[in-house]
This record gives sequence, structure tokens and C-alpha cells, in this order.
Amino acid sequence: MATRTAEERQREIVRVARATGSVDVTALAAELGVAKETVRRDLRALEDHGLIRRTHGGAYPVESAGFETTLAFRATSHVPEKRRIAAAAAGLLGDAETVFVDEGFTPQLIAEALPRDRPLTVVTASLPVAGALAGAENVSVLLLGGRVRAGTLATVDHWTTKMLAGFVLDLAYVGANGISREHGLTTPDPAVGEVKAQAMRAARRTVFAGVHTKFGAVSFCRFAEVGAVEAIVTSTLLPAAEAHRYSLLGPQVVRV
Repeated sequence: MATRTAEERQREIVRVARATGSVDVTALAAELGVAKETVRRDLRALEDHGLIRRTHGGAYPVESAGFETTLAFRATSHVPEKRRIAAAAAGLLGDAETVFVDEGFTPQLIAEALPRDRPLTVVTASLPVAGALAGAENVSVLLLGGRVRAGTLATVDHWTTKMLAGFVLDLAYVGANGISREHGLTTPDPAVGEVKAQAMRAARRTVFAGVHTKFGAVSFCRFAEVGAVEAIVTSTLLPAAEAHRYSLLGPQVVRV
């Protein structure tokens, strides 16, 4: 195989990371026919450009304006962690009677973990969330209309935000593609960001729930500052010191 330039190698690394969800330094070195240190250098360069996040011994792709994982992929990654987070987030319901549940796999798990022993109205843009709760006892489901995005099976655009603007909600459960102290909560698609922002405007309280890999990641469209959420629910895989830094911006940070 002809020797590839650094740019060609890095393009290939991003392609593999996006296709499989993660890459391993040792495997990449063998596949590309270069030293592990060369791969590590490539990964550092790609991280500097915001295309990947490095982990111990490898990396995973960062979601961006040009790349977003599908709901099907999200349903296979970090699942035990997401289940713990969802249960803890559902535990923050309090006396809320009207709840917004965001698109995404973790919010879907939150919806499934909500109590069924008292009346609850759930507003959502997510077809899977609506489907999961439609038959639930004591739960009334309002599905927001709009254009359906194929990857996440959720509605967006002016129909969705206009309908949301007509509600006053007790609580919004929101997800994001990235959360950072500097740039707040971000997502790749402006249309999705608009729905999330409108849900937060409509709600008295907002809870952000997300796995540890979301922290420090920055996507294309900011829809909220960290201080705009009442609570952040994540796992103990987010270091305590880092969780404390987020709590200084206002939210209660729950690690499970």
C-alpha cells in the first residue's frame, strides 16, 4: 500500500470512527501501517479540530454540523450508564404534572422510567417517546407536529416550536450533543436547537441528562447556557472535580 499523507490518514481515521463509533490506537496503527505514536499524533490533531475526542487507547467521533449519530446507534452505546442516568432523572420529577421529554435515547429511557401511579401529561417531539408512553396508564401524550428528522425520528421546524410556545410546562427533560462550561448546551442542527430552546422557555424547570462523554464536547448550535438548567444528571464516570465546576455555574449536579 502506498504511504498515505497525514491528511489522508486523518480522513480515514474520522471515516472509521464515524462508521463504527470508536477507534483503537493499536488497530489503527496496524491498519494504516504506521507507528502508534503517529496515530496518537493524528488523533491529537483531529481533537484540536474538534472532529474526535481522545480516550485512553483510542477515540470516538464528535457530533458536528456535518455528522450526527442516529437513534439506532445511540441505543447501543453506553446503555447501562444511560439507564442509571434515566432512572435518576425520572426521580427529579417532583410534583410536576406537565413534562416535556426531548428526542434521543436517554430521554426515551427517562420517559419509560416516569411514574405511572399518578396523572401526567407528557409533551414530546419524539415519535419513539410518544410510542413508548401512548399506552401507559395515567399518562396523556401530546406529540408535537412538524417535519420528521429521519435519524432521530423527531419533529422540528416552525410547526413544532409554535405548538410548544402555547404551553406552560412544569418540567423539561432535555438532552444535547455536547455540554461545556464555556459554550453551554449544543446540538448540530439549528432546527433541533430551536425546539430545545423553546421547550426550556416553556418550562419552569429544566433537567439536562447525558452520559459523561457529552461533557466538554461542543457542537454547532448553542441553545442554552449551563446556568439555565436546574439540574444535570450524569454518571460517576464524570470526575467529581469536573462535576463541581459545572455546579459552580448554578445547576445541581447528580452523578449516579
